[in-house]
Amino acid sequence: MRLVHTSDWHLGRSLGGVGLLGAQALVLDDLVATVRREQVDAVLVSGDVYDKALPNPDAVTLLSETFERLVDAGAQVVVTSGNHDSAIRLGFASRLLQRAGLHVRTSLAEVGTPVLVAGVAIYPLPYLEPALTADALQASRRSHAAVLEAAMTRVRADLASRGGPSVVMGHAFVSGGLSCESERDISIGGVAAVPVETFAGVSYAALGHLHGRQQAGPNVHYSGSPVAMSFGEAGHVKGYAVVEIEGMAAPRVELVRAPVERALAVLRGRLEELLTQPQYAAAEASFVAVTLTDPVRPLGAMDRIRRRFPHAIKLEWQPEGGFGQERRTYAARIADRSDLDICCDFLAHVRGGVAAGPGERRLLREAVEASRVGRAVREEEGVVTPASGVA
Repeated sequence: MRLVHTSDWHLGRSLGGVGLLGAQALVLDDLVATVRREQVDAVLVSGDVYDKALPNPDAVTLLSETFERLVDAGAQVVVTSGNHDSAIRLGFASRLLQRAGLHVRTSLAEVGTPVLVAGVAIYPLPYLEPALTADALQASRRSHAAVLEAAMTRVRADLASRGGPSVVMGHAFVSGGLSCESERDISIGGVAAVPVETFAGVSYAALGHLHGRQQAGPNVHYSGSPVAMSFGEAGHVKGYAVVEIEGMAAPRVELVRAPVERALAVLRGRLEELLTQPQYAAAEASFVAVTLTDPVRPLGAMDRIRRRFPHAIKLEWQPEGGFGQERRTYAARIADRSDLDICCDFLAHVRGGVAAGPGERRLLREAVEASRVGRAVREEEGVVTPASGVA
């Protein structure tokens, strides 16, 4: 069986205020062509199909057209919801759609029930928010590791009764994975990681959430996002994986590089050097993030930069020697701080430097977590449906 593993389309996403739907459409055109050319049996989309729970109409239209074209190309399409998706909206009419070869799995009731394609059992797992799914899954505790282990217990029980090659789809952060700034934090009490051993016993684990393509363990892979969504991804090679599964042998995994509508470039230096030196010519057609190192912040810097780099969308000033660091924006100063750390910093600030004690930090951690879960429920992001008809 030959499948395509992809994830994190984030349809409707913007980069610095510039919409990425055109770049996403270009990649999905290429995906359809690959499915036809490679005679792919199944396309697996491991969550974060949309960027928001309530996507814009153009994103919905692009997704609908893409799914129709993939099914017309002869592939079964298996889709799970991620932490950005509304499971209710994404899962609309799922029982009807499966008759056409589009299998959308967003329900807890379907965890452990496979989609069978060419003799391979595919087990789709939607994003499982621990605070909302731990009890229903009878997990040992409310953590990402515990709910996924409980879900995999269901998978292994079903697999034991049928045998043969298997694939599990998941949306999670596996220990040792490399993250980037465009991924939303899903940590609970500072912990988001799931042991790679959680996915032991299946032929291939097709994961989503991390935007950089990587192998997290034996037969455990992230396809990465097919389009770069932050300048932290400027060095990524984007695409999707074509996976061949034959019996119980180790799968063969090949990267198919996605077309790039506009590359990303990260430039650093003094303004006059950036505007005049020929080594920066290659960035003139790219989306550009510029960090200026001039000792004095140049006036009208962005306008001057855009005369050479018309697609520049991000500008920072970090003067050589560190002078002026106190003038950095608030966003820049807290970029590497967690929500909990920011709350504790604020408490210390208003108390004249008295740091948060263990009890206070624990209380703030509970408040931050309750706020995160409350936002997810309110906006229907990452909230799986409790039950639905099982295919």
